[in-house]
Amino acid sequence: MSSREAATAYAASSPRLSRSMSAGTSSTVSRKEPLHTLSRHSDTTTRSASWCHETRSARSSPRASKKIEPVIGNGRARAMLHSPRLVKTRTSMLGSMPELPEVEALALDLKGRLLDRAITRIDLAAFSALKTFDPPLHALHGTLVEDVTRHGKFLDITASGTHLIMHLARAGWVRWRDEVPPLPARPNSKNPLAARIVIDDEAGLDVTEAGTKKSLAIYVVRVPQDVPGIARLGPDPLDDAFTIEVLGAILQSEGRKQIKGVLRHQGTIAGIGNAYSDEILHAARMSPYKPASSIEDGDLETLFNAVKDTIGDAVERSRGLHASELKSEKRTNLAVHGRTGQTCPVCGDVVREVSFADSSLQYCATCQTGGKPLADRRMSKLLK
Repeated sequence: MSSREAATAYAASSPRLSRSMSAGTSSTVSRKEPLHTLSRHSDTTTRSASWCHETRSARSSPRASKKIEPVIGNGRARAMLHSPRLVKTRTSMLGSMPELPEVEALALDLKGRLLDRAITRIDLAAFSALKTFDPPLHALHGTLVEDVTRHGKFLDITASGTHLIMHLARAGWVRWRDEVPPLPARPNSKNPLAARIVIDDEAGLDVTEAGTKKSLAIYVVRVPQDVPGIARLGPDPLDDAFTIEVLGAILQSEGRKQIKGVLRHQGTIAGIGNAYSDEILHAARMSPYKPASSIEDGDLETLFNAVKDTIGDAVERSRGLHASELKSEKRTNLAVHGRTGQTCPVCGDVVREVSFADSSLQYCATCQTGGKPLADRRMSKLLK
């Protein structure tokens, strides 16, 4: 059976694809479900950091006749400016959002710490983070932890049949404490603490979110599908059901959409974000702009293997690491993402970047685009 025939058969049998082809990838949420959605938790979350150079007004400066260098916003031209400070700061931000491999390893680490332990209390320090009210947060007090799992990028702590689910967004993370402070956590806008989970021996878990843009989300639900973002998730790359035929069907259903966007859309494939989509396409030697429906036969097999290998290898590298080690492990092993201006580990060419209003991608022109740099309209405007 060809890829296109498999696509047709799969689309006809898949309610998700049938809905996505007729009405996009969104699904209807009943009135009883939380009204909040996780659209803002996608990898297209607006970047909060910016860098700029202040200059005097040309009208008031006695040196207005001197040549003034163009102002470069958001650190987009750091490779051209050769600024070590901008390169270091910018690179440290990229790849920071927890994706499937980090959340998978985090779930395994927490499972070893929390399984069969009782939750004494949960302190909420950021009220905006809690997205549900029934069941209430205090319903988890005194419950026994039965499992810690993952749904895409969502972390799920199951305690006595109730699910405490978290989406860590771009700047969220967790910190294990062998001993928590005796006093309950209090709301504080200057404190990154969002919530604290205390277990029966006074150890616990701090859920934190850095920065001023607060996107971390906490849900208390009876079943995971009550969280709209989980209900809309596409197939998981680690599942045995994610086959080359399934990937081919998905790509055909997405038409002329660029493969970079298809890979990172959570309703299409769960768990892949901005960083690992760059890594997958680099491993597949494929342009991020390639139309999804044009990927067939040999290219489809190459992409499928790149998805499985890239995500699988990242999970294996992260396995057994503690939460405090996972982010540094991710940054250390990225080949192109967050490495603009550095050397491609495969061919030795310079890693390039394309900037958008709310995100950026990194790629190697030699490996992925036949040596031709991709157009970056924002950069072109800045350098005119």
